[in-house]
Amino acid sequence: MAQAATKKTVLYCGVCTLPPEYCEFSASRKACEQWLSETHPEEYMRLYSDKALTDKMAMTTLSDDKVAKEAAKMEKAITKEEARMARDLVKKNSSRVVIKRVERNKRKCVTSIFGLDVFGVDLKKTAKVFANHFACGGSVAKNPQGLDEIVVQGDFSEKILQLILKDHPEVPEANIDLTEEKKPKKMAP
Repeated sequence: MAQAATKKTVLYCGVCTLPPEYCEFSASRKACEQWLSETHPEEYMRLYSDKALTDKMAMTTLSDDKVAKEAAKMEKAITKEEARMARDLVKKNSSRVVIKRVERNKRKCVTSIFGLDVFGVDLKKTAKVFANHFACGGSVAKNPQGLDEIVVQGDFSEKILQLILKDHPEVPEANIDLTEEKKPKKMAP
């Protein structure tokens, strides 16, 4: 007689997205431990209680020299990860999102949005949302500096600002600039 397969639920860390048993190998180990202790205290006790830690140490047969090297290596990785996270935070806080109305010929214009990618926004999905919302063309293109920007056909600067604030709370309103670029008029000879 065949047994029915049982469904198993696996817990994943909210910080590093690994199972909690593997968080010790993550560079964000301390943050993982804190998350686990706050959200799943019984699992935290199973993995990080004094008894669990002494059992782990008894199972490892590394020499003291190797343990010290591994600890130093892990500490260096943690420091590196914290420094990277701090750099990313500074970069996000100093970054600007520029919504620019660019006049083309006659009364036609396009709206370009630059800088959303720094805040972790998927440009292609956002361009599609803009195109569907405004019923116009919207795409991701390279600007003259060679960086990606969203280009929407039409003048939707104010509406795009409101849509970004509504759909992307990770983008602070203080970091968004509205600008307008006009074509220079030709001088008569």
